[in-house]
Amino acid sequence: MRIRSITIDCHDPYRQARFWSAATGWLEDPEDPNNPGDPEGRLVIGETGISLLFIPVPEGKSVKNRVHLDLAPTERTRDEEVERLLSLGATMVDDRRLPDGRGWVVLADPEGNEFCVVRSEAERVA
Repeated sequence: MRIRSITIDCHDPYRQARFWSAATGWLEDPEDPNNPGDPEGRLVIGETGISLLFIPVPEGKSVKNRVHLDLAPTERTRDEEVERLLSLGATMVDDRRLPDGRGWVVLADPEGNEFCVVRSEAERVA
């Protein structure tokens, strides 16, 4: 078994794909680009073959996610990445940063799906 897609329920697959592409740098499939009104949105996660798939559903999000993504910055610190994601349209859900630099931040995408931003590898090593 292998993971083919990580699927996120949403109202607007195009908007979600645009947010997550800007947030992660993951790209759409050039042979199957995302367009407004498409029945789904999809981003390809590097060379892994795994995709982030956005599927429209009629109901809104009503409770905490049972599965979420933990994202670790590669080019910024955790705090710089949090600020960048907030400027892209994410919202702060919970700030779990500790005075000693450990911890994480829980954010939500434009439709309320939670994800965490943890320290970068460089921050964990230091």
